[in-house]
This record gives sequence, C-alpha cells and structure tokens, in this order.
Amino acid sequence: MKRVVVTGLGAVTPIGIGKDIFWQNLVAGKSGTGPITHFDPTGFDARIAAQVNDFDPSLYLEKKEARRLVRFIQFGIAAAKLAVQDARLTITPEIADEVGVFVGSGIGGIGFLEEQARTLHTKGPSRLSPFTVPFMITDMAAGYISILLGAKGPNLCIVTACASGTHCIGEAFKTIQRGAAKAVLAGGTEAAITPLGIGSFCAAGALSTRNDDPAHASRPFDKDRNGFVMGEGGGVVVLEELEFAKARGAHIYAELVGYGASGDAYHMTSPAPGGEGAVRAIHAALKDAGLRPEEIDYVNAHGTSTELNDKYETMALKTAFGDHAKKLAVSSNKSMIGHLLGASGAVEFIATTLSTVNDVAPPTINYENPDPDCDLDYVPNQSRPMPIRAAISNSFGFGGHNAILVVKKYR
Repeated sequence: MKRVVVTGLGAVTPIGIGKDIFWQNLVAGKSGTGPITHFDPTGFDARIAAQVNDFDPSLYLEKKEARRLVRFIQFGIAAAKLAVQDARLTITPEIADEVGVFVGSGIGGIGFLEEQARTLHTKGPSRLSPFTVPFMITDMAAGYISILLGAKGPNLCIVTACASGTHCIGEAFKTIQRGAAKAVLAGGTEAAITPLGIGSFCAAGALSTRNDDPAHASRPFDKDRNGFVMGEGGGVVVLEELEFAKARGAHIYAELVGYGASGDAYHMTSPAPGGEGAVRAIHAALKDAGLRPEEIDYVNAHGTSTELNDKYETMALKTAFGDHAKKLAVSSNKSMIGHLLGASGAVEFIATTLSTVNDVAPPTINYENPDPDCDLDYVPNQSRPMPIRAAISNSFGFGGHNAILVVKKYR
C-alpha cells in the first residue's frame, strides 16, 4: 500500500481564512460566535452562529461567478484554491487524470433552495432559476472545483451529515493508497446559516440558546452546555502519494496513516449508547494505521456541546483507549468555530494536522464547570505545548455515521 502525505491546507472558517490565521486564532482560543447577521433571526430560539464575516468570493473567482455561485460552493472553491496554493501544486494536463476531488457537504445549497421555494409559491414555476438544481445539489462544490482547477481524476461528494468531510478525506486516502490517484483535493464545505437551516435545528432542540452571551455559548464537555452553535465554512487538504510528493519537492506536513468508519445502526439523530459505534471506528482506524492506543497523544474530538454527544464520546474514548484515555489530551475546535456540519471534519483535520506539526493541543474554551460524565483531559481554556507523535480526529453524523482519521509526524 502506498504511503499518503498531507501537503496543502486550505481553511475558510469563522475565526480566519487561510491556515495561518486560522491556526493562530485557534491556539489563542478565539471565539467566532456572534449574533446572526445573514438574516433577521427575530423569533428564532437561537439567534447566534459562527459566521464567516470577512469572506470575499471575488478573491477566488471571476466577478461574474463570484456573484452567481452560492455560498457553499464559494467556500469549497476558496478552500481548494488555498490548499493547492499552499501545496504549490500545479495541475498540468500531464497529471490531470491522476488528481481527484473529493469534497462533501451535509446540506449543500439550502439557502438557494429556500429562495427558489419562495419564488415558486409567490411567482410561479416559470420564474424558477435554471440554476436551481445545480446550486442545490451537494456534489456541485466538488464538480466546480474540478472544472476550475482542471482535475480530471476521481471526483465525488460524500454526504454523511457531520461526518461528510472526514469521510471524503478517508476515502481519498484509500484511493491514493491503492494507486487510483496520485493526489486528491479532499474535504468539505457548508453554508447552512439560513432561516431554514437555523429554524430546523431549533425545532430539533439542538442549538444553544445562550443568545445573550454568544462567545460562551459553545462549551463542549462543560456541565452547563445546552446545544451546539451553527458554523459555516470550508476545509480542503491536498493529499499526495509520498513518492509523487517527493518527486516534485513538495513540503510535507504530516502523514495520514489510518481511517476507520462504522455505522451505529441505532437512531436517526442520537448516538449509540456508550458511543459503541465510535469505539468500533476508532479500533478500525488504529488497526489501519498499525498503531497501538498508547501511541496516540492527542484527540481532536467531535465535541459538539450537546448532552449525549459529549457524554458518549467520552465513554467511547475510555473504552477504545482503556487506561491510556486518562493520558490523552482531548479538545474540541467547535468551542471556537461552532459546528460546520459537513465541513467540520475537514477543518478539524486541518487543525489536527497542525497540532501534530507544531506539537500544540488547541484548547476547549468555555470549559468552566466539569461534568462528572465527562472526566477526561479536555485541554481547558488554554492551548498546551506538548509532544504529539500521532493524533486522531473524530467525526460523527446524524444517521449513525462515524469516521476517524489518524495522522502522525512524517519521518
């Protein structure tokens, strides 16, 4: 099996665009949560979100396309271009057939769909946009990225709710391992801070309603957590076969060594009791990586700030790692960037990679009142310099989808 390395990182997040400012603010413990300004949230139970407020699509697209394309596609394109630029990868005709694009989304063009539904009911079907279908379907980010960059290799979009980006990276890893591509742009993108997006999660009772204190609303593993904060953005990484990367003199951040996936077969929205499905995915990822539990130093947790996720993820880590669980540093990026749904796993994998490179565990901010059911080391409130030989990134999605990635220092 071929070795796979990470050579490019592209992040569009509520705390910064580009890997450097994202990492700087993540380590500093900056919160990206604030009042919703994308629409008037009056009457909504949750009126806060982690928005990408300084995003200018014209920096990544020609003016016409910047105006026309919907936000989740824009985020995906921006993240992909940032990743390719960071990797210094030029997709020439000679290698185009061997460069793939695996970019997922949980909800896709929900905002555009809302607009067109209003048009249908107020003006009739003749006034619908001809772009309704392509801007609604979740695979269009992957499709558009390949069109703009000329990547003609395997191209797909995985939709597994909040595990979408992680599954895309994992399947890209396996595609390169088996020799079906030399490089893949992999990740996720999401833009669901819309009336229907926020309203639907409010109806499910999933969002934090700490509207008077947005910066402290997302508090994974804290006893006083009361729901997640919706985020938006995109994350794309460039994965390459090792010898291909070395031959072109690429900078190598880290090596991707393991991927595990499982299904809970339990419930539409609730995780399996005790995190049983997550345990199986962690075991599969460690086996794939050829690593023992005690060789993992850091866990980038799914850590949503919801009651059952945080409790069962803690239980899963204790079951999967045994006595070593107490020695793990565990933290949740969602305390700062909110929950980016289908993009969350990709952005969090970028953070996990940078943690491994820089030997720093980012904090879980807003951790003030320990929950007796969540009794691991969550790197509370301050980032921590520490040796990180290998790390895992956890993602779990509605429908019982579990995905785990293992990254380690490149030797």
